[in-house]
Amino acid sequence: MQQSILQKLVPLLSIFILIIVMTVGTAWYQTDFSSMNLMMLSMAFFFLVFGVFKLNNLQGFANAYAMYDVIAMKSRTYALAYPFIEIGLGILYLFSIGGIWRDVVTLIIMSISAYGVWKALQVQDEIHCACLGTVFKVPMTKVTLFENLFMALMALYMVGTYFTMGNMGM
Repeated sequence: MQQSILQKLVPLLSIFILIIVMTVGTAWYQTDFSSMNLMMLSMAFFFLVFGVFKLNNLQGFANAYAMYDVIAMKSRTYALAYPFIEIGLGILYLFSIGGIWRDVVTLIIMSISAYGVWKALQVQDEIHCACLGTVFKVPMTKVTLFENLFMALMALYMVGTYFTMGNMGM
């Protein structure tokens, strides 16, 4: 029996719900529901959870990621390093380390990733999203594009706050 797109996206949507629960739970524990803290926590948990899933089968992830990411297509090293970059960014966001440099790196990486997803969606072939590594066979959809663009926009917002607050976060 053929699964619907929604059924195929259940693992991804379940993980989004988990990240929301972890974000709200941590903010509640910290008694800090400021928009900046919620963004930092959601980005931390996003990068940590998604990065760990990719490590389950690093070679398989790198192969799948190289199908649509414009840097991973040209650099196997980048494809293999990407989960570690995500986990590193997750740790930086969780502990509020790195300031503007962390946010600029996130903006660049997520923008490039969004571009690769957008290009893949233009082809109209069913491509498996490598966002959860090879643990789940999640199709590449506009949800993947939205996820990348949303992360890039949050990073852009954070970069903008350094200029409006006069704090370069160094």
